[in-house]
Amino acid sequence: MTDNTRPVYAVIGSGYMGGGIAQVLAMSGADVRIADVDLDIAAGNRDRLIREAEQFAADGLFPAEAPALIAARITAATIEDAVSGATFIEEAVPEKIEIKHDTLRRISRAAAPDAIIGSNTSTILIGKLAEAVSNPERFLGVHFSNPAPFIPGVELIPHTTTDEAIIPVVEQIVAATGKESARVKDATGFVLNRLQYALFHEATQLVEEGVATPEDIDTIVRTTFGFRLPVFGPFAIADMAGLDVYAFCYASLQTEFPERFATPKILDDLVTAGKLGTKSGAGFLDVPADRTPELVAYRNKAYVAIKKLMDELGPAPIHAAATHNS
Repeated sequence: MTDNTRPVYAVIGSGYMGGGIAQVLAMSGADVRIADVDLDIAAGNRDRLIREAEQFAADGLFPAEAPALIAARITAATIEDAVSGATFIEEAVPEKIEIKHDTLRRISRAAAPDAIIGSNTSTILIGKLAEAVSNPERFLGVHFSNPAPFIPGVELIPHTTTDEAIIPVVEQIVAATGKESARVKDATGFVLNRLQYALFHEATQLVEEGVATPEDIDTIVRTTFGFRLPVFGPFAIADMAGLDVYAFCYASLQTEFPERFATPKILDDLVTAGKLGTKSGAGFLDVPADRTPELVAYRNKAYVAIKKLMDELGPAPIHAAATHNS
């Protein structure tokens, strides 16, 4: 049963990504209609989402009340019935532009003309997808990450004709789920996958060059610079290290890889201007120099807490010898 005091959202595509998005939207206080290729698939996926929520709650990953909320607030419907009257619609069908175009046309025909439509695409240009949307000014990318219930970041990607007024509305919808959003311009791969695949590409180069094994590279990533990433992004890390240090490291890398590790112009310009990061009070993020002790104290506390958490979790069960602490 729906409650007419709650917002009504729709998620089109009820697989693992769409289903996870539906779960968090329901737990945020909305009634959520899910749809798929047909009603039977949507109904089956609704049952799966309830079972998953029960397991997540039993494991302490969801609040105890989550399964009942999800059962009460998520309903299965056809695409047309799901979007009718919904104020926010998230498309989460397979990552093929033809499928997305067909789905977005169906959504557009049945949805209210002012309903906000988001796409969970991870790589396809939002402007290309917008070609299939009527009133494309109400359309943008709303990119959750897998697994949607547990990854806290969401990319928001307007295209050139997206109405700026809808972006704060979507930010509020995302914030209500407990997630954090960031605005990104419409560019192939957006931010998440440009960075993720750049790292993966360099990692494969290291394997192919015989520098290290995949296992040892994974160990280095998760125990060194990757260890910092839950609390600091690449610009904060660079500012704390010193941008002049980064410039020196680029020069060293260029002795072997002059093009692959060419010094970014933006970095060179900052160093030339004497903006060296936190030690000078100006860098990419312009953290005042007098806040450096506070920042360092936070950093150290965060790293100790992360290490303690990782020790409590134990190693990931990737290798046969891996065991978890009880």
